[in-house]
This record gives sequence, C-alpha cells and structure tokens, in this order.
Amino acid sequence: MRFERSAGILLHPTSLPGKYGIGDLGKEAYNFINFLEAAGQKLWQVFPLGPTGYGDSPYQCFSAFAGNPLLISPEILLEEGFLMHNDLENIPYFNPKKIDYGEVIKYKHSLLKKSFEHFKNNSNGKEKAFDEFCNRNKSWLENYSLFMALKEYYNGAVWSDWDKELVARKRSVLNKWKEKLSDSVLYQKYIQFQFFHQWKNLKEYANKKGIKIIGDIPIFVAYDSSDLWSNKEIFTVDKEGKLTFVAGVPPDYFSATGQLWGNPLYKWNEMQKDDFLWWRKRISNLLGMVDIIRIDHFRGFDAYWEIPAGSPTAQTGKWKKAPGEKFFSTIKKYLGELPIIAEDLGVITKSVNALRDKFNFPGMKILQFAFGDGMEERFLPHNFIQNCVVYTGSHDNDTTRAYFEKAKNENSNIYQHAQKYLNCFNENIVEELIRAAYASVADIIIIPMQDILNLGSEARMNFPGKLGGWWTWRFTWDQVQQNLAAHYRELASLYERPPIRKREEVEIKTE
Repeated sequence: MRFERSAGILLHPTSLPGKYGIGDLGKEAYNFINFLEAAGQKLWQVFPLGPTGYGDSPYQCFSAFAGNPLLISPEILLEEGFLMHNDLENIPYFNPKKIDYGEVIKYKHSLLKKSFEHFKNNSNGKEKAFDEFCNRNKSWLENYSLFMALKEYYNGAVWSDWDKELVARKRSVLNKWKEKLSDSVLYQKYIQFQFFHQWKNLKEYANKKGIKIIGDIPIFVAYDSSDLWSNKEIFTVDKEGKLTFVAGVPPDYFSATGQLWGNPLYKWNEMQKDDFLWWRKRISNLLGMVDIIRIDHFRGFDAYWEIPAGSPTAQTGKWKKAPGEKFFSTIKKYLGELPIIAEDLGVITKSVNALRDKFNFPGMKILQFAFGDGMEERFLPHNFIQNCVVYTGSHDNDTTRAYFEKAKNENSNIYQHAQKYLNCFNENIVEELIRAAYASVADIIIIPMQDILNLGSEARMNFPGKLGGWWTWRFTWDQVQQNLAAHYRELASLYERPPIRKREEVEIKTE
C-alpha cells in the first residue's frame, strides 16, 4: 500500500507530560495532538500499547491484544464519575522527566482499584457498554483477565510456576478459579474497558484533526503472556510449557553476540491449519486501534533466527524459513489491503526484500546509519525510493544529537561525512538532518520527539540487550520552544508533506 507524502512524530504515550508519574491518555495526549496539528504533522507513531511486564518494555507484554492500564487517565476517570475528587487529593511527587515504574505501578493500580469500586457501586450508565465490550472481545479478554487475576494471586509468578493443573489449563480447574477469583477477573475486564474507551476517544480526536496513528506490532510475544498460556499448541513450547526454541537475531551492528530475545517462536505449520486465525485476530484487533501498522522485525516472516532454549547467547542459532508469502496473502484475503510498514533493518536478504515488495510494503530508512566508513549507503537520502519511511533514529538508537557528539569526540569520519553531505559546519546538524529527511522523496518521514527537541543521551529510550532502567524518558512542555510548531509547519509546507497542490502537467509543443 502506498501512503500519502506526509510527516509525523514518534512519541509513546508514556513519554507525555503529566503529574501522575507516567504519560497517559488524558489532556496532555490531546494537547500533543494539538501540537501535531499546529506543526503540520499528519502522523503520530507509538510503540506497542499492551500491558508491559518484566523490564517495562512495550515489546514484552502480558498480552498481544490488551491495553496498558498505566495509560488510563485518572482525570478522565474523575470527569466520568469513576473517581472522586478526594481520590486525587494526595498525588505523590514524581520526577516529571523520568518514569519510576515501581512507584507508578503501585499508585496507578491503587487509583484503578478505587475506580473499580465506584463502578461496581454506580456504573454511571456504562453497564451496557461494558457488557458489549466484554462480549465483543471475549476471544482474548476471558483468557487475559483470568491470566492477570492468577498472576496477582501468585504474587506475579510466571504462569509456568503456577499449579500444574493451571499450567495445563484443565477446563474444570479453570472454571473453579474463575469463580474463586471472580472479583479480580472482573477488575481486569473493567480496566481494559476503560483503556479501550479512552483510547478510542483519543484516536477519534486525532483522526478529526487529520492525523493518523501508526501502531506497532512486535512479531513475537512474551513467554509470560496470556497468549502463550492459552495457545501453547502454536508456540515452541512442550506440553509442560517449557521452551524448546527461542527468538533473537544473529550478531550485527547492535551486538557482537547477537540479541537473545528469549521469546517463543511460532509453530507455523500449526498456524497454517486454520489460516493463521490467531494472527488474523491480532492484526484485526490492532487495526481497530490504529490506522497504520509497523511490523517490528519484518524479516522474521521470511526467515527467523531459531535459538535452542537455554543458549547463553544468540550465536548458536540458525535461520529457518517462515511462510511469509502465504501468510500475507491469507491475511489480505480475510482483511483486505494492509496498511503496513515493514521494519526491514539488520541483516536483510534478497528474499526479504522480495517479500516486502510483493505486497508493496514500505521499508524503513535510518539516517544515523548512513554516514561514515562501513555504513549503509542505502540510508543516504539520494538513494531513497518514494515508497519508504525515513527516521533520523529509532527507539533502539541513541538520540541523533548524542550520536553525532560521540562521533565528533571520537574523531571518527561519521561526523565529517555528515557535515559534508548536509553542508552543515555549525552546531545545527540535527536540524539539517531532519531537513534532509523532509526534502527527500520518501513518502513518509517520522522524527522521534527527542530529535525534534534536540536532546542528548539523557533522553535515550532503549538500549538493545540491556535490561532495566529503559523506556523511562518523558518530555515537559517547557522543553518545547515557542516557535517550534510554526517551524515544523513551515518545513511540512515547504516540502509538501502532504502535497499542498498538484502540479499541472505542461504540454511541450515543438515546431
């Protein structure tokens, strides 16, 4: 699918300002959409929106279908009568620029449980809407709500450490626990209801402003997830739920030993038997939440790196073929034309490119990877094609300012190459790199908010392979210069993102 020439910003909702310790779907999210509109932006890209688990990564969630309860806005709950003013009287102090997940989780869930009690006492006319939500999402919500209730009962233990009968999911045992934990199960359904209600309203607001949302779908799911617990037959685990093979990538420019992700892989032969039903539900669910999907690790649909469970690094893996063409053809047959962006970074083969191009999915270009010896010339703007999406950097990179400062301090030729290429010999190299992206032929450009604000390493979002302390960055409005929106609106207009006029074809007459 080809997309309109446009520009956007990458910012996960957790990074929004606000006084509750973490960005949420409340007024600051609406303010950010207003900023996007004022800046001439047509796209807002976010990370996966699921409930995060160990390590707080949005790429390791307890469910591929559920929403993150930490994103629920207390202020909206107050406005809609599901919290009282005294519930929000004693807000703890939170660092406005960094998320302390431990404290935030405690505080936000205390508010959500108060909200749940209000809902049980007075549904404020939402009982019918709640029942409809539960019925509409029954295929994943029943398993997820019980899974999370059980996790709470077992003090957060991984599902494989629960009672053997629960691990095996014996129907009679599941029914007994549903009854035993009925209030906790209902609570989990309630907070999902509130998440999807708030997200739906926010998305509608963005769409009315002419802004589309790009969502993110990690190719793999977490081991400690409702998805695996309730669908063991389609993942690389044995009957007891023990991993047999795990996901990762071989050594590359991110890591000399590769990346050992540890996620279960798919049993593709099993998935083909019902025309990839689980995947169809997953994509359909996300398409109900966002306008465009970025598939993380797209190459895994062509071939994936299979690592024996228990391996110390990813070096022991081997490539295995995946049913990419059949998969996307089947999904298209059921769901129609797919608004997909393919994350095609890393070790990419001709067959990966062929799969991407067969379905006309735009690939990704990272400008940080373009400069210096040994870098990738395909990421230089003069080599771009129109059907691609350009980023200055990704969530796995340092900020662009920090990247070039390091290159400059190390006296590497990365910085000198970038200076010459961009014709920039002052301190505005980040701004000039962004301008180069805007000026390129690429249909879509997405700039991380950290680069929009020209921030350093303190604003880095993630470091691949390093656990803990990441995904914590937040911005504050005092970092946004007064003329910033006008500057980007001018850029978007100057480089026709979107096209502001159609150039008339000129007929050349020869005598």
